[in-house]
Amino acid sequence: MKNRIFAAIFFAIICCMVNHSCILKTEKKINEPVFCKEGRSEILFDAGWRFYRGDAAGAEMEKFDDAAWRMLDLPHDWSIEDLPGTISPFNPDAISQVNGGFTTGGTGWYRKSFVIPDKEKAKRLVIQFDGIYMNPEIWINGVSLGSHPYGYTSFWFDITENVKFGKPNILSIKVRNEGVNSRWYSGSGIYRHVWLKVLEPVHVAQWGTTITTSEVNESSTGVSIKTLVNNQSVIALKVKVITRIINSKGEEQNKTESEQLIDKAGKFEFGQDIMIKNPDLWSIESPVLYTAINEVYTGDRLVDSVSTKFGVRTIQFDAVKGFLLNGKMLKLKGGCFHHDQGPLGSKSYDRAEERRVELLKASGFNAIRCSHNPPAQAFLDACDRLGMMVIDEAFDMWQDPKNPNDYSLYFEKEWQKDVESIILRDRNHPSIILWSIGNEIPGMNKPEVVKTSRMLADFVRKIDPSRPVIAAVNNLNPEKDPFFGTMDVAGYNYGSGGGHEQHNIFNLDHQRVPSRIMIQTESYPLEAFKSWMDVIDHPWLLGDFVWTAFDYIGEASIGWRGYPQEKNFFPWNLAWCGDIDICGWKRPQSYYRDALWKDNQLSVFINPPRPSFEPNPKRESWSKWHWLDHVADWNWEGYEDKPIAVNVYSSCEEVELFLNEKSFGRKPTNRSTNFIAAWNVPYHAGILKAVGYQKKIGVNSSELTTATEPVSIKLFPDRSQIAADGQDLSYITIELVDSSGIRNPKAENLLKYEIDGPGTIVGLANANPVSTESYQQPQRKVWQGRSLVIIKAEDHPGEIHLKVTSPGLNTSEITINSMAF
Repeated sequence: MKNRIFAAIFFAIICCMVNHSCILKTEKKINEPVFCKEGRSEILFDAGWRFYRGDAAGAEMEKFDDAAWRMLDLPHDWSIEDLPGTISPFNPDAISQVNGGFTTGGTGWYRKSFVIPDKEKAKRLVIQFDGIYMNPEIWINGVSLGSHPYGYTSFWFDITENVKFGKPNILSIKVRNEGVNSRWYSGSGIYRHVWLKVLEPVHVAQWGTTITTSEVNESSTGVSIKTLVNNQSVIALKVKVITRIINSKGEEQNKTESEQLIDKAGKFEFGQDIMIKNPDLWSIESPVLYTAINEVYTGDRLVDSVSTKFGVRTIQFDAVKGFLLNGKMLKLKGGCFHHDQGPLGSKSYDRAEERRVELLKASGFNAIRCSHNPPAQAFLDACDRLGMMVIDEAFDMWQDPKNPNDYSLYFEKEWQKDVESIILRDRNHPSIILWSIGNEIPGMNKPEVVKTSRMLADFVRKIDPSRPVIAAVNNLNPEKDPFFGTMDVAGYNYGSGGGHEQHNIFNLDHQRVPSRIMIQTESYPLEAFKSWMDVIDHPWLLGDFVWTAFDYIGEASIGWRGYPQEKNFFPWNLAWCGDIDICGWKRPQSYYRDALWKDNQLSVFINPPRPSFEPNPKRESWSKWHWLDHVADWNWEGYEDKPIAVNVYSSCEEVELFLNEKSFGRKPTNRSTNFIAAWNVPYHAGILKAVGYQKKIGVNSSELTTATEPVSIKLFPDRSQIAADGQDLSYITIELVDSSGIRNPKAENLLKYEIDGPGTIVGLANANPVSTESYQQPQRKVWQGRSLVIIKAEDHPGEIHLKVTSPGLNTSEITINSMAF
């Protein structure tokens, strides 16, 4: 974050040097926003909202009395909050049931008062919502602006004609997350950012810049820039657009300019071509970004300036050569995830989005499938900066429902607007390599569904012909050929182990349709080995996306009790199928994936002598979203001298196991052993250690150590300095350790938290999938000896002090510096 802030300051200086207009992306907690003197103002509109959980007749009216409503800042999700009168968000009787993790939706209201100064009367005002779940109706000063049923796409309204300048204005929003409408935890409310845009009558249109590159090579690349400019003035005007290309060091690489007479109330798309010499290519190892700055002039007056990040890269999908990034073959090490942020619910803070990308990249992923909806803008920005490829997905259903109250009710009327929103907003992100138009759509073998698929795919290609179109298909069989025929790339869900164990569907379908390019868009964790070997063995299978990369709320216990799902799964509320849990900690299957994807990897786990959770004897054989019951725990008092199964995940050639320095011999780990070595070891407290060898030389080691009773609380922040912007976060991991500093994985002590200074606790968690504790109360038990607390900065700098206590343990304190940049 610190580097990002410094970069932003440096870029702002560059903008001033080349006389760009001002763009504000901060706000004050007052009713009157701060505006630029001229040109465009983009004001984060997240602070100072009033909220009411429930319905409120007449709350759309300007004079409605909302003084008793709660004051809060966005982003906000009421479903993650404690239910009224309780200290838990979970209810076994919730309408959402297993799918929603037993959380509650319903109706909620938001209202915000703000003043637009008289001096802004000549400008245009736009309110932009990055995401509201779901079906909001929006009013300003009692006048309806409209609604937006889909909970995942960004949308906006021009409010110029409805604003009272120099006087208070009231923005009212009714949000309705009603009925059974989602197969996972959706959250409820205005969970992404809101922006107020103040524009000159002549300005770049919403998402009006399109950037593509061509003829990319080491010496040069062509950059094509299309800029749609609106003239909302009352006379025709000659408009000049100057476009500058700035490299990652802030140096101007090239510029071009064009002029055009634009009619009153008209628009024109400027087309400009620029050459960049010796371009730095965007890749997962070196995600270099350029910035295109569109300056719009009427006469000599600068009336607008828009900056757009982009990358120079080539992508190619081929049934023979595979996937090529910048001409180099690359297998997609992919994972799917839902949009929720675990203990934050669906609240989309920029840092939360960025952290997920950091953690996934550190675990070896190079690609993410956003399932089954478009992600937050901040997530894509992070993927661009950090080098993560993305499948940007639109829908989980089309005309036919998967739940009674889902998006299928609105698809026919809304799909085109929503697809436009996704592609126009996201098309300049170099991280995006594929557009997905759907996931496991009902009736894919029916002609009418194939027709819809072709309609969607053609519409996507018309807007953005630079990327291929994909959809994820389940129940794989030749009847799906017409559906696949509408795609550029075929998405196979559960081709490895999805009922195809007796034959290799990737081979069979390649023999039937040799030109088909395949990606396994979902795979079972339990089939990780076969899934990745299929990718290695088949050039036409470009990659594998596990379900899931990150654990999530909802589809409760899909990763343990599996299917069929029942109400008696409560208190399970997490899916428990992610490589990384909701706190951001790697689970055993993630360490196994390390052995599949990386060299010289080594980790030790054991089969617990008693199951970690109650088994489900009714789990279907095809339900494989679980992983092996393996734990990193060598604390089994009462099992002395009894054999315990030890498993070592390894990409080393050989592994040797020791218990208290006694060797149990060496074993090979390679493809023939599924990269796992196993022993049965009589339990004795001490140190269980594995050593990995390459060519007889030790290259890595991993150990589990028996812990004694915990005596201390250790705090590990991911960042000790954060921005005092009312949005930035610090994630602090808490561990309970013994006198030797060893975490005790059996500890479940209750911790209490006290915070002082310009910060608040916005989330607590321990990743226990059956815990129904509050995510927001200032206390939480640890699980497996650890917990997580998330601190959010307020909008003024200072030291944030966190104190953590528990009876019988040493108190621990930490200071987080919240800084103004």
